[in-house]
Amino acid sequence: MAFYTSFITVMVLLLITAPIALAFGFGGAMASRSRILPLRWFGNAYTSVVRGVPDIAFFLFFVIALDQGFEWLRHKTKCPDWDEPIRQGSDFIVCTVAKLPQSNSPQWVHEAYGFSLAVLTFSIVFGAFAANVLFGAMRAVPRAQMETAEAYGMSQRQSFWRVLVPQMWVYALPGLSNLWMVLVKATPLLFLLGVEDIVYWARELGGTKGNVFDYPHPDWRLYYFLGLLVFYLSLTRVSEIALVRLTTRLSRGQATMAGEQMRRAAT
Repeated sequence: MAFYTSFITVMVLLLITAPIALAFGFGGAMASRSRILPLRWFGNAYTSVVRGVPDIAFFLFFVIALDQGFEWLRHKTKCPDWDEPIRQGSDFIVCTVAKLPQSNSPQWVHEAYGFSLAVLTFSIVFGAFAANVLFGAMRAVPRAQMETAEAYGMSQRQSFWRVLVPQMWVYALPGLSNLWMVLVKATPLLFLLGVEDIVYWARELGGTKGNVFDYPHPDWRLYYFLGLLVFYLSLTRVSEIALVRLTTRLSRGQATMAGEQMRRAAT
């Protein structure tokens, strides 16, 4: 049952991470376009640094750093009288009440906390890639569209939200589609973050000996991982069909190659 439930864990991760990563990406793209220099520096640094670090290295480092950062903030708040150093060699030691989660918390709290850290890490990483895609899509919208909006008396804010943002999605969708596929293929990295996902249970149940039980069957990991192969191929195929339909819908009436083809087909 844990193996079957892990498929739900992966799907929940995708459904939660995708909109959060898109929000991070939109914020990063807006920061990169900002006229405020420090904000523009921050947006460019976010997209450049995160995209330049290998995903595995970022996941392994950032999750530990984020966890220790939360505990450090709680430690400063809840244990102001603590007089011992927090870092003692390679050990990170905080007071008991500052630990996240608490040792006496239910198991579901530990699992939810680890899952939340994974979602935040995935969102930050893929948000940087989404920011780069959205920034390029904003620049792809013809400048004449913005000038026309301004000529009609729209403010820069109105032109951005009513003209630029609605039109940029058709340019951003190909890059976002690829990013969604990469996100789907990156979900096995949950295994590295300590989340018991489908890769963990495929290895655990398919072997002759797991962390808890010895199984009476031979090595079945090949069959379990073949099942995962079918699952991921089916998921990506369904995603391709949905993304093609979404692209067709967004291209209607747009001054793009796809929109022009649809107009000619209609006439």
